[in-house]
Amino acid sequence: MTEVMAGLGLLVGSGFVFVAALGVLRMPDFFTRAHAATKAGSLGSGVVIMSMALAMGDAGLSLRAAATVMFILLTAPVAAHVLGRAVFRRRG
Repeated sequence: MTEVMAGLGLLVGSGFVFVAALGVLRMPDFFTRAHAATKAGSLGSGVVIMSMALAMGDAGLSLRAAATVMFILLTAPVAAHVLGRAVFRRRG
């Protein structure tokens, strides 16, 4: 049962990462590309990391995976905001 849940998590996370990649390719300007990459990419990578921790079944690994996901969720939007602000000021 754990393997099935981990596999489904990997598929869902991969789908979000794929949507993020499509968003980067298809969106018209920098700001919408950054939004697509940040939101869907962060969620997708977080789901993939947690699925891998679930598949391994180690408590220490799960704690490190949770810390990694929190780091990604905290830093990716901030980095996208800083880049977007720099592009906005550069164009202005």
